[in-house]
Parts: sequence; C-alpha cells; structure tokens
Amino acid sequence: MFGKIILSCFLIISFSFGMSKDEIKSEMSNKIDKVLIILKDSKLNKDKKTEEIITIMNSLFDYTLMSRLSLGRTWSEINDKQKNDFVKLFTQKLKNSYVDKLNLYTDELVEILGTEQPKTNRIVLKTQLVGKEDKYNIDYKFYEKNSDNWLIYDVNLLGVSIIQTYRQQFAGFLKDKTFEDLMANLTTIQNNTK
Repeated sequence: MFGKIILSCFLIISFSFGMSKDEIKSEMSNKIDKVLIILKDSKLNKDKKTEEIITIMNSLFDYTLMSRLSLGRTWSEINDKQKNDFVKLFTQKLKNSYVDKLNLYTDELVEILGTEQPKTNRIVLKTQLVGKEDKYNIDYKFYEKNSDNWLIYDVNLLGVSIIQTYRQQFAGFLKDKTFEDLMANLTTIQNNTK
C-alpha cells in the first residue's frame, strides 16, 4: 500500500508553473480527477498514460527548490553547472519513481480535505488516499514563489517529508563520498531505469 501512497503523491509531479492561492484547492482537485480518469482507462498503455498525466500536471512543482532543499548545505558548496546538473538528475529521479508507481494504481480515491496556512507564504493542501481498508494522509506543501504564484516544494506522506527523506539519504551518502560520487550514483540509477 505504501507504493500506492507514493503514486498518489506523484500524481501531480510537474514542472514549475504555479497557481494563485485561491485556485489551489479547486485546481488540484480538478487535476487529480483528470489523472485518475487516465489511470482507469484500460485502452491506454503505460507510456501513453504517463505522457498524458505529465501533460496535465506539467505546472505545479518547483524542482529547483526541491533539489536545493534535498541537497542541504552541499548546495552552497557546488558551482552553478553542478547545481543545474543535479536539478536535472534529481527531477528525473522523482519522475522515474512516479512512473514506477503507475502500475500500482487500482481504484483508490483521493479526497481533498482542505487547506491550512501555517505562514503567510506557506499553504498546506491536506488530502487523503482512500483505499478499501484504510485512509492515508498526504499533505502537499506550497510556497509563494512570487506575487500570488504558488508552487509545491514538498509532500508529506503519513507525516514523513519526501524532501527530508532525500536530504537524510544524500547527507549519509556524502559523509564519506564526494558530490561527484553522488552524481555518478544518480546517473547510474537513471541509466538503469531507461
């Protein structure tokens, strides 16, 4: 079931575009509904489903910020080219994870519960993945990138932050290895998923 939770999280993986504060709940609900329709369409193969879902959801995540947050203090120690290369690899890692989870979807529903605003420049969209036997909380964390343009920078699954999880993994890796080793490892993983 945890794989299905991750899938529902990645139902909305995309490139940065954003939405206004007042649109978050309705737009997310609309996009998730469209994605669920595609996932249920038995006439589409996996590649076509992936393509259509990415097209629909191609606007909500700030991959650069997610990359910076996941890399932690190492981000300030690398040059601009290394940052760009890392963003590309990390974005691909997130998307590959999403594609891997497509096959896990059966007939779960996603309920939009509402929003909370813990800070003036932060909004949390609270949702639940509703399965046959249980419900699982998934919170999408938005930040205001610029004037009323909101993007997702993290997702909490059952109270666990995806970005914090990656940050811990990368920090552990970098304790006795270099940034170049991390990039080589991410490249190898990416090449093995093609």
